[in-house]
Amino acid sequence: MPDLPTPQDAAEAALFSECWDAVLSYADLCTSGSTAANQLAREAFALGIREARAAEESTRHGAGRRASRLPRIPLLLTAVRTTAAAWEAVGQGHKLDPDLRLWLNSGKAARYTGPPLRRPIALRGLRDMQEPDAALLWLAEVEALPLRAVARRQGLDPAAAMEELNQVRGLFRDRCHRNHLDTPMDAECRSYVRLLDAVTRSPVAETPEDLSRHLATCVECAEAAACLRLHGGGLPAALAQGVIGWGGLAYLERRRRAAEVRMGAGRPMPDPDGEWGDPAANKARTLRNGLLVAAVLVSALALAVSLMPFGESDDSAQGGLPTDSTPVAGAGSPAGPSAGPGTSPSSTDTGTGTPSGTPSGSAKPSGGGTPSATTRTDPEPQGTSSSTERTAACEVVYDLVNQWPDGFQATVTVTTAEALDSWRVAWSFRDGQRVDQMWDAAVAQDGPRVTASAADYNKDVPAAGSLSFGFLASWQNKNTAPYAFSLNGEACTLS
Repeated sequence: MPDLPTPQDAAEAALFSECWDAVLSYADLCTSGSTAANQLAREAFALGIREARAAEESTRHGAGRRASRLPRIPLLLTAVRTTAAAWEAVGQGHKLDPDLRLWLNSGKAARYTGPPLRRPIALRGLRDMQEPDAALLWLAEVEALPLRAVARRQGLDPAAAMEELNQVRGLFRDRCHRNHLDTPMDAECRSYVRLLDAVTRSPVAETPEDLSRHLATCVECAEAAACLRLHGGGLPAALAQGVIGWGGLAYLERRRRAAEVRMGAGRPMPDPDGEWGDPAANKARTLRNGLLVAAVLVSALALAVSLMPFGESDDSAQGGLPTDSTPVAGAGSPAGPSAGPGTSPSSTDTGTGTPSGTPSGSAKPSGGGTPSATTRTDPEPQGTSSSTERTAACEVVYDLVNQWPDGFQATVTVTTAEALDSWRVAWSFRDGQRVDQMWDAAVAQDGPRVTASAADYNKDVPAAGSLSFGFLASWQNKNTAPYAFSLNGEACTLS
């Protein structure tokens, strides 16, 4: 395997570290094993760095307008694609993903290396931008880095970063529109150019039926529409697919998950000095976590007390269980039959120290005064069994991550007191917001009501654990926070 290039200075060393993670992530998608992924990543990284340095050197010594080139990360990702094609050509294709091999041997791959005017619109548009602008767009949209972190990296004022990003989005749209006009096209495509430009400018404009039918059959015009429509949350996918090609959407999803893992789902990116950017939010989060831990401890204590034998009655002698076996609303509490028709919950026991409305519920003594007889804040219907249907106490944190004039990005984190083998989170919007794209969950929206359902890989949630997902949505006039959150049909507390 080739040696990785040696960084020329400290700044390039830091850039290498960031770029290597992206290159290895995409190389892993392209190959059939970790050994092949590492080999492909090393070869592609060396190739991409040589190309980047050569382009910078020619720009430094040349005169006039700089040659079109991509920012470092997308440049290196295209080097992965180029190296994979070289492997296929020299008989090493068995190391690649089978679907990638099919793609490399089709006309789809030829578009990325063929005549410049036939290449994808997004690839041409990004190349035509100034490199700092293109890097800002790629880091924010595809790598899914928090805008504040991107601003610091690019040397921008964090307070004006959103305005700068919106301007860059506009520049990208302008470049893509010009490239679309320059693309050789037939008379039918040419007749839709102005209409496509007008429809994609407005977030409320409806696509005429004839244009919709045309976009369903014309690849070039459909790619142009995705790049020209800045609202609706489709820009990241348009960039990833247009620049990378095969596996673009899978790479996009990987980078979003990696960004969430680095920063913690629903949390702001920490500042370089280690402090969180929003002290008030951090304080509230610390308080919520403390209450949750206290609730779990109290519930566990109540469970331990309920398992202790009291007296010598016939009821308590059977396995040492209490008279009333209604489950305690705590993490890991066993399911059992609810209290009989003659049992009614009394007032909340103030000695537990658990605040009302905490995720684990409040422990209450039974009507008979037995210390171990406890029930939940919202008990099961009398005379039914709670072994098949259990109410999960839950707490929701809704975090508005990013917002621009006609769209926004948000994450939802739900903490549940009980273990789940599947979940469905629902909420309502007040101002007509519409969800356009969601990750880590499947989305359905009926009017103002939105439902997010678990994906196959994150259905199971442990007791006292949390689930999270994110989405992109559009808004107009107002963008107030949603309300009426529920988990599997049961109301949740919004923090």
